[in-house]
Amino acid sequence: MPNEKRPNRLQNRPARREDPREKLLSTAVDIFGRYGFDGASTRMLADAAGVNLQAIPYYFGGKEGLYVAAAEYIGTLISAHVSGLRETVRGRLESADQGGEQIGKAEAQALLTRTAETMAAIFISDESESWARFLIREQMEPTEAFQRVYGGVMKPMLEVSGRLVGILLGEDPNSNRVKLRTLSLLGGMMVFRVARAAALAQLGWSGFGKPETEEVRRLAAELVASLKTEQRHET
Repeated sequence: MPNEKRPNRLQNRPARREDPREKLLSTAVDIFGRYGFDGASTRMLADAAGVNLQAIPYYFGGKEGLYVAAAEYIGTLISAHVSGLRETVRGRLESADQGGEQIGKAEAQALLTRTAETMAAIFISDESESWARFLIREQMEPTEAFQRVYGGVMKPMLEVSGRLVGILLGEDPNSNRVKLRTLSLLGGMMVFRVARAAALAQLGWSGFGKPETEEVRRLAAELVASLKTEQRHET
């Protein structure tokens, strides 16, 4: 009949079930971050993820395996935000190392500014809250999980950033002075996550909306620009 409604096949299609392994990983990041390894029981983890208790040994071999996998999962999530830019910078550095056009201070400043702004955007985002809890615990008492995140995400980002800082300062990127400046720069962005309450209270902000985010981005650019100023004063 002309007026007869056709069945909506999309509505009748069964909803796609979320992968239990993925549910456990995302839940574990939050639960381990809140309660620590010892405070989070396997029953707590399974119930929070809405999966059978046996899913933990099935997918991860036990709570220890889930903890390490959660750290790797954090690395994957962070890499989704930074890997594109990191590889762009790394590729440009490799080209210069192989005899291509050398990176001048203006280009180094532009690339480092993009890097600092990207890191700032990650740290002020709500998404990074559960990661931060987990990683702060690992910073205080490092385990194998810290090594997974450091080796997979932190170290590569610090290395490429350090190369750019070295260019701006005109110094060896492997020197402790350059490494300290690099840590200070990225740490200046990290404060908006690890000391979020203090930062908001000091600034009189209720959160990070568009105007506040733009101010933090300007700060990132100013901190990078100050490296060139520091280099000029000392030469």
